[in-house]
Amino acid sequence: MEAMLKHAQDVLRMEAEAILELVPRVDENFAAAVKLILDCQGRTVITGMGKSGLIGRKMAATFASTGTPSFYLHPAEGIHGDLGMVTESDVVIALSNSGETGEVLNILPSLRRIGAKIIAMVGKPDSTLGKNADVVLNVGVSKEACPLGLAPTSSTTAALAYGDALALALLKKHNFTASQFAIFHPGGSLGRKLLLTVGSIMHKGEENPTVLADTKVQDALFVITDKGLGAVSVVDADGVMQGVLTDGDIRRGLSKGVDFLQRPVCELMTKAPKTITEDKLAAQALHLMESNKPKPITVLPVIDKDNKVIGLLHMTDLVRQGVV
Repeated sequence: MEAMLKHAQDVLRMEAEAILELVPRVDENFAAAVKLILDCQGRTVITGMGKSGLIGRKMAATFASTGTPSFYLHPAEGIHGDLGMVTESDVVIALSNSGETGEVLNILPSLRRIGAKIIAMVGKPDSTLGKNADVVLNVGVSKEACPLGLAPTSSTTAALAYGDALALALLKKHNFTASQFAIFHPGGSLGRKLLLTVGSIMHKGEENPTVLADTKVQDALFVITDKGLGAVSVVDADGVMQGVLTDGDIRRGLSKGVDFLQRPVCELMTKAPKTITEDKLAAQALHLMESNKPKPITVLPVIDKDNKVIGLLHMTDLVRQGVV
């Protein structure tokens, strides 16, 4: 067991070292590849066979989701008609550790006739693929983690990391934002966190509990109970935010005696509470609630540009929408 664990740890070290080997190769060739893709009027087509093809698929997915239109082309399918998807405006990134993969080399003449630019990601820059590319990216590693030296391990890990470096360098150059990222990821919890705004889930209109500053605590308690949100926003006659009163404030106030219920809410409310606007992301509201000191809060009044209360957001709303 101990020998097996040590071997697994050695594999991770070797693959980590393989990635570090590539750091000095983020050079003028890398910059040339980035420029070629940025200047591209079409899409970035990524191709590769076998394990390199699997890396290519992941690269294409990462490129596409971070602002660089991209798709994967299987080279074997390419020679049977799928090359029709490639145009002269495209850039093709061809992956092959040896640089001599037959299926990839077979599509090179057609890619040249089409007029697409070619970036080779290879382990051997002097290979046939490397010699026929417009830009060559050397992603070769000194040693595979496989003890037989046969299964692509360190080489595919390194190629994958280098592909990520390309994708994220392009993301920076495109000034790609979280909002744009969200457009491409509308599903699941990620999409909800990036797309859901406070305005789309807050309680508004009749569901938004508010009371005037001179309202008796007892009457405010009735409103809190009726709306079921555990709090009310306290406003003036024009609807401008004055404070927040929670059911916790009332429970603590009851220790002072029942006469407390006849006092105006302005004497008990929290003045200048945390607030948010309806255009903010729900994830930002969650951060405001959780980071409140000395302890997190569960409700957040929503105000407009004139500081008028237009809604109330409760932690359970965020839980229900999957933001938490």
